[in-house]
Amino acid sequence: MAEEKWDSHAEYKRRLEARLAEAARLESLHRRTGNVRLAVAGVGLVMAWRALGVQAMAWYWLLLPLAAFVWLGSYHERVIAGRRRALRAAAFYQRAIDRLEGNWVGLGEPGERFRNPHHPFAEDLDLFGRGSLFDMICSTRTRAGEERLARWLLEPATPEEIRARQEAIEELRQEIDLREKMALMGEDVRLGVHPEALAAWGQAPPLLDSTALRVLCAVSAALNVAAAFAAYHWGSAAVLLPSLALSTAIGFYTRERVREVIADVEIPAHDLALLRDILLCVEQQKFQTAKLTGLRAALEIEGHPPSRRIARLNRLVEMLDSRDNVAVRIIGPPLLWSTQLALAVEAWRKANGREVRRWLEAIGEVEALCSLAAYAYAHPNDVFPEIVPGPPRFEAEAIAHPMLVESKAVRNDLRLGPDLKLLVVSGSNMSGKSTLLRTVGVNAVLAMAGAPVRAARLRMSPLCIGASIRVMDSLQDGSSRFYAEITRLRQIVELASGGAPLVFLLDELLHGTNSRDRRIGAEAVVKALVQRGAIGLITTHDLALAHIADMLAPAAANVHFEDHLENGRITFDYKLRPGIATKSNALELMRSVGLEV
Repeated sequence: MAEEKWDSHAEYKRRLEARLAEAARLESLHRRTGNVRLAVAGVGLVMAWRALGVQAMAWYWLLLPLAAFVWLGSYHERVIAGRRRALRAAAFYQRAIDRLEGNWVGLGEPGERFRNPHHPFAEDLDLFGRGSLFDMICSTRTRAGEERLARWLLEPATPEEIRARQEAIEELRQEIDLREKMALMGEDVRLGVHPEALAAWGQAPPLLDSTALRVLCAVSAALNVAAAFAAYHWGSAAVLLPSLALSTAIGFYTRERVREVIADVEIPAHDLALLRDILLCVEQQKFQTAKLTGLRAALEIEGHPPSRRIARLNRLVEMLDSRDNVAVRIIGPPLLWSTQLALAVEAWRKANGREVRRWLEAIGEVEALCSLAAYAYAHPNDVFPEIVPGPPRFEAEAIAHPMLVESKAVRNDLRLGPDLKLLVVSGSNMSGKSTLLRTVGVNAVLAMAGAPVRAARLRMSPLCIGASIRVMDSLQDGSSRFYAEITRLRQIVELASGGAPLVFLLDELLHGTNSRDRRIGAEAVVKALVQRGAIGLITTHDLALAHIADMLAPAAANVHFEDHLENGRITFDYKLRPGIATKSNALELMRSVGLEV
């Protein structure tokens, strides 16, 4: 096992205590500042009475307490905001500690919207939902980040992409400050930004796209200003009529499209404003690896970062919002205020709109990499797998399930490859058979996503996964559990025939039918998979199926888990051993729960 390079728990604890201390300091400053503001207000009232009541002092002395009160108010707001940031940072580190201690269920985003019972392995390996792998590792702040991380877990990457992600994760592993800054963006970013709707707005054709119209509006507004000065100078309003008629005609001609532009831009501008701080975090970060520098470069257009471009759109929208101001209501129509701003918004969309999707994709990818980097930092003993070309193989030393507490997980060695394509895992109930399948599957998912794995060493070829571990009946689909299982098996066999190397994980194969049909069916399915070049594991507590390994020897072997009866209690060591299990614990388990057997 690799030597531990750092103590992530100690570092998180140190940072938690520092943020709590900062929050306590700012809480004390908050109370003191509030008291000073009250004192200044009291002094101001006394001075107002002396200046305006008894006229013992000049009124302009009141400007001093007024200025002090305003400045203290601004300072007080900064103190309160700083305290909130410190408390949120403390919560961020507390969640990190909880994850290390195994108390992570429900802390992250469960990713319920990514669940798909028809996916060949997602439900079987607990990738999504409460208590899932996604729940454990996801720390993204945007829906774009969540979607990118989910896609990486569901879709194996190419070897070149895996190596690029590994390098990027290694660079980001120690960047705790960057992850803290991104974590402080707040829930508004996750809940408020809808990537597809935002990207669709950016790519939609402009509603007002005319250089001539922009020039005409500017000329009309200038004519109205000039005519107003002339009318004031000559003392006649008649000179205003021609220019006002022109601006009125333009306003009437563009009215409907202007309203549509203003209505359409409100939500995208709000979403982009929420993304601006995250973009700024990425823009300010200096990266070294090719993948991260490429993502950083993808954000800029002609050397201008997106945060600056988004700030311009925000200013335009703020100016549009000011049209409810009384002064703007008066001067707005002759200046074509709304029309010119709508044209400017559409010009912004024409110049930047198609880049919005690229910004979202870059943010999503950086966030997904940061999530995996946080996982890598929290588990310094986990290693990056070696992805090798050639026939299917999965060779692991001291492998364990990543979702178990590291100090309690039992590790096993496991080897599958060109010479040994199948392991038949037998053992009694609760001995660890299903957990072994999930251990192989979840580590393969992490490996193909570019993340570290829970093993001392893992050498594997690029693999796709097919699993039948948690196949359920469906009342909605009108299918029994057995029918759902054979449908999944057909899907897995088709995957093995598809050309991509496959690792299959089959738990209690065909246990929903009688022993004879089960034996014949299991033999046929496993033989078909092995003949198609797939590698994998099947589990069984029916020792009649253990002969499958003999039938396919030397390409298959039997392994098993054992249990022990000690002082009337069944114990398990979860260590994988060669050969077939020789005993069952079903009757003892039935007696242990009070059944009279």
